[in-house]
This record gives sequence, C-alpha cells and structure tokens, in this order.
Amino acid sequence: MQKSKLGLIIIGLFITSIAFGQSEALKSVVNNLAFYKKKADIAFLARAKKSADSLVVTKKDSNDLEKNIYRIIVNTSILQIDSTNALKQPDNFLDQTTALYEKFAAKNKIFQYQPEMDYASRCLANAYIRRGFVLIRNNDYKNASIAFQNAKKYAPGQKSINAYIAFANNKQGNLKDAAKYFDNLINTDSTNVEYLETASSIYKSLGDTAKALQIVKKGRKMLPTNKQLLHDEANIYNNKHDYKSLEPLLGQLIDDNPNNAEITFVAANCYDHLNDFDKAESLYLRTIELDGNAYEPVLNLGLLYFKMSTLKSDTNNRNITNAIVWLEKANEMAPRDKDCLELLQLAYTKTGNQSQLDRVNNRLEQLN
Repeated sequence: MQKSKLGLIIIGLFITSIAFGQSEALKSVVNNLAFYKKKADIAFLARAKKSADSLVVTKKDSNDLEKNIYRIIVNTSILQIDSTNALKQPDNFLDQTTALYEKFAAKNKIFQYQPEMDYASRCLANAYIRRGFVLIRNNDYKNASIAFQNAKKYAPGQKSINAYIAFANNKQGNLKDAAKYFDNLINTDSTNVEYLETASSIYKSLGDTAKALQIVKKGRKMLPTNKQLLHDEANIYNNKHDYKSLEPLLGQLIDDNPNNAEITFVAANCYDHLNDFDKAESLYLRTIELDGNAYEPVLNLGLLYFKMSTLKSDTNNRNITNAIVWLEKANEMAPRDKDCLELLQLAYTKTGNQSQLDRVNNRLEQLN
C-alpha cells in the first residue's frame, strides 16, 4: 500500500509540474515510474534511474534544473522504497543524492519545483532515519546521532526524530543534549510516558532532582492513573528522604502493588520515619511475609521495637523483648553487621542480661 501511494505521488508531481514531453529520455523516466506504481517492481526504478542519469551528459546538463529534478526524484524514490538495496546502489548513494539535492535546492528558480523538492526531502529524512537505526544496532551512537540530525534537517516537523536524537545522545552519555531534546518532546507531547520517564531519569543522572520531579508531576497531572509515573514520583521522594511528601502517595502505591515487597518496605520505612509506629510495624511484618530473605525489614523491625521500648507509654517489656527477637534474627542473617550487634548490645544492656551482653561484646571485639 505504501509503495503504491509513493508511486502515485511521484507520477502526480511530474504531471503537474514538469513538461515531460520534451524528450524520449524524460518520457522514459516518467513511464518507468508509472510502471513501478502499477506493478510494484523495483526493476522499473532501476530503468527510471538509468534514463534520468542519461539526461546529464555535458557540463551544461549537470547544471540543468529540470533534468536534475528528475534525477533527484528518482534517486530519493529509490532511497525511500529500496530499503534492502536490492538495486545494489553504492554505499555512498545517500550522500551523493543529498549533495545533488543541496546543489539544486540553492538554485533561484527551485521554487518552481517545490512539491518535488518537498517529496525528495521527506524521502531523504526517511533514509537518514533508516541509517540511524542501522548504526544503533551496531552500537555506533555517535554516527547514529549525526544521521538523525540530518533526518531532522529534512523533516523538521517530525517530532519522533527528537526522540531518536535524544536516545542516541543518552547512549553516548551526552546527558545534557539528551535532556534538551526530551524537553522539546515533552513540551509538545506531555502524554508520552516513555518520554517523561526517560527525561526524568536523565535529569536524576545529572543530579537535577528538582527538574526530574517537575517532569514527573507534569506527567501525573496529565495521566493521573499512570502507575509508573506514581512509582517514579514516590521513588524521588524516597531517595530525598522527603517522607512527608511521600506519605500521601503510599495508599495508592500499595493498592497498585499489594504483593511487592520492595514497595511495601518503602512504605514501612516512610511511616517509621514519621513515627507512625503501628503502620510501620504492620508493613514491616508484611514485607517479611512477602520476602523472607530480605535483611533490611528484619533489622528495621527490630530497631522499631527498640525505639518503641524507649517511649514513656511503654509500661511493659513487650517491645524490648520483640526488639531482641528480631535483632537476633537479623544477626543470624548477617552475622558481621556491626550495626545490628551494637543494637543488640543496647538491648541487652537495657534488660540487664549480662551473659548475652558479654556474648555480643565478644563478637564486636572480634569484628574490630
């Protein structure tokens, strides 16, 4: 279907703008393009190119605007249609065609062939995009970026090219350049989650957390039910230890991820820092239930009980007993963790259990 449309465009351009009755060679170009449109056989494109090239023999021919418009149309059509290079064009065929296009784009009377040049420009853009993708597959991000920049030159309104340039820059580590192109993208399309997430990630890599947060908030305003953006915003607050800002997000975050141990732990840790000990306790226990091999929730739960044992409202030994149970469990999981042993040291000092205190002190001396 796409090839047929392109053929129709090509033929339409020649009928409307070029007086093709001047020579047999001109007729041959147009006829072969018409046959390609009808039969979708690229052999006709090869014949069209042969006829178009035969128009340019002398130095005067090489500067003839009309004759070279035929060459530009045929060459760019081949670049557009023959993506596998079945016609065996030379490796520099795209560069040669671009040079030909640029030469005649600068001519004073080129405005007479604006539809043809617009068509050729779109074909060149697509060819450079294709080249860029080949280079990306070969991990040549520097030259891929150059290819996409060329594509942007010939199709400045095609915003997806900004994404390709941004991607190539990001892969090269040119984060500032990548961020600039992603800014352009999200300013024109605030609903593309991939653009928002990548831009936010780049700004976080640059250390500009405020800008990253601004982008995520903008995305959440446009897409309030998007789970990934919610997760990204929560992650930024958690990394900043901004637990007050994180707290309002926790309900939806847990509802969206009821069996996610990592998110449950983040919520527990948040409530812990906000001194909402009941919620923290419940969520630490839930985290351990979801992932029995995780060390941090076990240690944090022991620490939580120890903090609760220091409160004036704690009138019995339940919390210090629970603290010792969980801290001992944490010690079994990570015997060389000094933080855990030092907490046990404080807990056994608080209970007056000298034999256990001596054991812990000996372990700490061995580690030191």
